[in-house]
Amino acid sequence: MTESDGMSIDQEATNANGGGTGSKTNVKLDDITKIFQDDEEGKVVAVDDLSLDILDGEFLVFVGPSGCGKTTTLRTVAGLETPTEGQVIIDDEDVTGQDPRQRNIAMVFQNYALYPHKTVRQNMSFPLEVRNYPPNEITERVEDAAELLDITELLERRPKQLSGGQQQRVALGRAIVREPDVFLLDEPLSNLDAKLRLQMRTELNELHQKVGKTTIYVTHDQAEAMTLGDRVAVMRDGEIQQVGPPQMLYDNPVNLFVGGFIGEPPMNFFPVDIEDTGDGYTVSSVHFDFQLPDRFAQKLSERDSPLGEAILGIRPEDISDAEFVDETEGYHVFDSRVKIVEPLGSDKFLTMIDPEHDPSEEPITSAGTEGEIVTQATEEFTVRVPPESTAREGELLRIAMEFDSLHLFDASTGKNILSDKRIHYKKDSPAAQ
Repeated sequence: MTESDGMSIDQEATNANGGGTGSKTNVKLDDITKIFQDDEEGKVVAVDDLSLDILDGEFLVFVGPSGCGKTTTLRTVAGLETPTEGQVIIDDEDVTGQDPRQRNIAMVFQNYALYPHKTVRQNMSFPLEVRNYPPNEITERVEDAAELLDITELLERRPKQLSGGQQQRVALGRAIVREPDVFLLDEPLSNLDAKLRLQMRTELNELHQKVGKTTIYVTHDQAEAMTLGDRVAVMRDGEIQQVGPPQMLYDNPVNLFVGGFIGEPPMNFFPVDIEDTGDGYTVSSVHFDFQLPDRFAQKLSERDSPLGEAILGIRPEDISDAEFVDETEGYHVFDSRVKIVEPLGSDKFLTMIDPEHDPSEEPITSAGTEGEIVTQATEEFTVRVPPESTAREGELLRIAMEFDSLHLFDASTGKNILSDKRIHYKKDSPAAQ
């Protein structure tokens, strides 16, 4: 990488007029659409009519599978991509037509983008030097950022002498010295090993608490998104599926895709038939047959047409070995066969199958008619049990499924019949008032 290449990266991410004022900044994405021309596929819609308000000082995470449009959205905020339609508004100013260097933002990349021939101090100083900051101010900013990131002792080293985690801290430090209004982070931890990713997640959380700047973060790792974000925006095929605080997405997924993407192991999905018995609604599958809790009855009765087939969802931690459930009221208890036992020390994950399971049968596929959801509901499901469980592979196990934790999805659209709000804010945020 040449210095001219590096200068373009730094300048593209730094306001031509210098660093920020220390104030927080809101970012508004208004009906953003980005279409690329592909020689083989023709038009590719990378981002499709995306609108979102990112609040002052918020840590907002875009998460989704590869190709969902999350990085294109981030690059559009940075000014590295121009939207085909829509506006990018920063602090009430339309910056859609501005060059990246005119936006007071700083971007941290997956590959760190450090100059190998420069020391850490020189790498961190460079974006300020090209803007002709006074030497004493450059020194002060670099040393303050190094102290904040605990890399003071590394300032005279070169990148090849640093670990991956240390290089990532230097890349963050180079962004911090600019004092930007907005931080943009594109999969910054994906090159690190699992242990170091955990450590850096903690450090990023602490850094955001100290700096307090608006931060937009992109990752494919749902665990990363859940632990870092004030809010998480789940994307698929260029569209936001749902936005909200991590726990809300976990507890109230708006559709099958969010339910299956958020959480590890993912939510279990059971194809079920629903029947109106006159005094309630029953669900039946190859595993069970029971009456749905009352909270589903009103929504089902309000439908223009009977639901008929549906997908029942429940997370592995909401199903357990019945032996460890003190009171089975509020649970549906049934027998299933243990296929696989995965001991993890603190608990065990069991893969369960119907006692009459025929391994030659194909899984049942449920796809939303609007293209929102593609997921598979099979006869297998996952259960989380205490490490003391005596479950053994091939044996029957009596398990208990908690009624309060059930989700019900329309099989044709994939939508959660109880949760239809796509965008949520934290209770104490101004937008929630």
